Amino acid sequence: MQNPLVSILTPFKNTEYFLGECLDSILQQTYTNWELLIVDDHSTDNSYNLVEKYAKKDSRIKLLKNRGNGIIDALKMAYKTSSGTFITRMDSDDIMHPNKIEVLTNNLFLHGKKHVAVGLVEYFNANGVGPGYKSYETWLNALTKEGINYSEIYKECVIPSPCWMIHREDLNACGAFSPNMYPEDYDLTFRFYKHGYTCIPCNKIIHKWRDYSTRTSRTHIHYAQNHFTSLKVHHFLDIDYDSSKTMVIWGAGTKGKLMANLFLERHIPFKWICDNPNKIGKDIYGKQLLNFNALATIKNPQSLITVANKDAQKEIRRYLNKLNLQPVVDYIFFC
Repeated sequence: MQNPLVSILTPFKNTEYFLGECLDSILQQTYTNWELLIVDDHSTDNSYNLVEKYAKKDSRIKLLKNRGNGIIDALKMAYKTSSGTFITRMDSDDIMHPNKIEVLTNNLFLHGKKHVAVGLVEYFNANGVGPGYKSYETWLNALTKEGINYSEIYKECVIPSPCWMIHREDLNACGAFSPNMYPEDYDLTFRFYKHGYTCIPCNKIIHKWRDYSTRTSRTHIHYAQNHFTSLKVHHFLDIDYDSSKTMVIWGAGTKGKLMANLFLERHIPFKWICDNPNKIGKDIYGKQLLNFNALATIKNPQSLITVANKDAQKEIRRYLNKLNLQPVVDYIFFC
């Protein structure tokens, strides 16, 4: 095969305890035609000096300082400086399996443009991985093995931010890192989906995803639930919303209320149903909550389901099947 240059984009901030392992894993890649654009986002620890030592030893490592602020500005700078045919991301606290870049490059080269190369991930934590993260890993990898990541895109981010690769032309076509929308990885995944880029199935674990208490996704406001819900509603309205249908929100928990507020702010009419007997018939935000059985009487519904309980979701699916309703067209699980 050809030997395209791969640009690896890596922002970092105060990750000196993990950067050495990260950089060593990149240097140990079996695929060697890469460049690393690594951007310091105003670190206050010894991260910059550590990366500088690596950069002096290997010309493929290009160290930059973020002229803006935050991960999106850092990614924009890295991308603007890059020159690779293929583009990928890496988190400064994670570890690549030695064949990661080779696997992604081979798959992307084989399938061509309008594809996204992805791979399996595994979480690790010095104190053990919690059940929530393990469940997410299992769910995400099951989608990736089949290349059906978009089938559940409205639940969680279905392409892990540090484990994808794409043609530069395709990344440009979908806006690259231009939108200032957080969570930025989830936003980019939605834009891959909107542009019809196919996820290439992969059954190899190629990325080790570090979990720890101060990880950005755990602590930063941009990764709070309200940002996720707002982003999902934004892209739903842009991609899958059918204005000829009757919008229905199912569930009146935290996510359901967030979603109802977003639709009210946008003056989009909707019906609101739930299966909680303590809430049925109550008035919330000026909307009366209906019994879920009311769905059978609603003409041409498009339901957004915010019920998180997995057993309840199974029951809801069975009920929707009885009504001959189809996924995405007639209903979407938002959690």
